[in-house]
Amino acid sequence: MSEHKISATGREAAGKGASRRLRRAASIPAVLYGGNAAPQSIQLEHEKTWLASQNEWFYSSILDLDLDGKVQKVLLRDIQRHPYKQIIMHLDFQRVDENQALRAKVPLHFLNQEKSPAGKTAGVVITHELNEVEVSCLPKDLPEFIEIDLGALAVGGIVHLSELKLPKGVELPELKLGKEHDVAVVIAKHGKEEAVDAAAPEAAEVPAAKVAKKEEK
Repeated sequence: MSEHKISATGREAAGKGASRRLRRAASIPAVLYGGNAAPQSIQLEHEKTWLASQNEWFYSSILDLDLDGKVQKVLLRDIQRHPYKQIIMHLDFQRVDENQALRAKVPLHFLNQEKSPAGKTAGVVITHELNEVEVSCLPKDLPEFIEIDLGALAVGGIVHLSELKLPKGVELPELKLGKEHDVAVVIAKHGKEEAVDAAAPEAAEVPAAKVAKKEEK
């Protein structure tokens, strides 16, 4: 688990009016909650936080939040963005207890797709049914991402959730719900154009059969 640090300061004013004033001052209103402490209103510098938000780790890693000089472990739980401007409107952070397991969504990284038999076959489409998965683990074991090696993926091949290679101490809660939750993560299949071409001869026979019936009448 890598260390990533962000800074914040406490704030007393709350409400929509106070939040608007913060945004005009290039700050982001946020809330820190969880653990044994009460929820706390905080604020972060927009520019620095925006730059941090361009990194994948901002969403899936345990963050070191420096709040008025005191560092505590947190996890980003929600981010609200402006509908069309590059502005972060609000953030929710959850305090992390290093001795308690947590659940978090982790991105998937797909490796060697182009080198696989499926990737080298013309007309084959490889779809990523999932781009992230929810994991359960202690904070110290939380991975920034999970890699999936597709080097051996064949045409018609499917990679299921249960086939992911997880780091030590990491589990997938979804798999505990039953076999029907062992969903496909990656599927390699022929594209639509090829499927349409294959169906074309049969489609051509139907009108011909109808014409023959009409002539008999």
